[in-house]
This record gives sequence, C-alpha cells and structure tokens, in this order.
Amino acid sequence: MKTSYENLGGTYHEENGHLIPNVTLSEQTDYQIGKYGRMHLDYIKQHRRGRYTTLLTESKLNVRLHEIDLEANELLETIIPRLATERGIDENLKVHDMLRWIAEMNNIKANAEEIVLREVVLV
Repeated sequence: MKTSYENLGGTYHEENGHLIPNVTLSEQTDYQIGKYGRMHLDYIKQHRRGRYTTLLTESKLNVRLHEIDLEANELLETIIPRLATERGIDENLKVHDMLRWIAEMNNIKANAEEIVLREVVLV
C-alpha cells in the first residue's frame, strides 16, 4: 500500500531502520537586496504572511525582492527628472541659487519615494 507522499511521486530512503522522505530544496539565488527590497520584505512579513510564506517555501523570495528593488530604482530614475522638469528645477537654478536647488531636489526625491513606496514596495 502506497503512502500519500508516494502517490504524489515522493520517494523514501532507509536510514537506521526508518524511512526518510527524499526531499531537497530547489536551487537558491543569492542576489544582494537593496533598500526597497528590504522594505518590501518587512511589509510582506507583517501584512502579507501568506505571500511571504509561499515565496519562501517556493524558493522565490530572494528573486522577488531583487525584482522589487530593481523596479523601484528604475521608477525613481524616471520620476525624479520628470518632477524636476515639471517644477522648473534645472542647472540654471543650481548655478544661481544652490541652497534652493538642494531644497527643491530633496523635496522632489521625497515625493518620488512616496510614489515608489505606494506603487511598487507596499503592494
């Protein structure tokens, strides 16, 4: 009589008189995870436990966090210049009023990060 595990295609090996399931983990990736990937990890651990567990058990967590990080950084790279252009923040302002340019660019970066968090990281 087959066990449920054997019916699903699983096999066993004998070790010290006990049958041990032949289970192996799939190949793991080891991407470096940046700021936005880590933020997404914290978010899914706290608010999307099922998604976190599924990604972890299917060995897809590291890949997904890497994808989130890349997507967030790409979006930032497109949003920041667009917002700066819309607000008239350019090299001319940088030359004539450096402190205002810095303040405006910091404001733009903060706004862009809010967009990235809302659209990519906290989903």
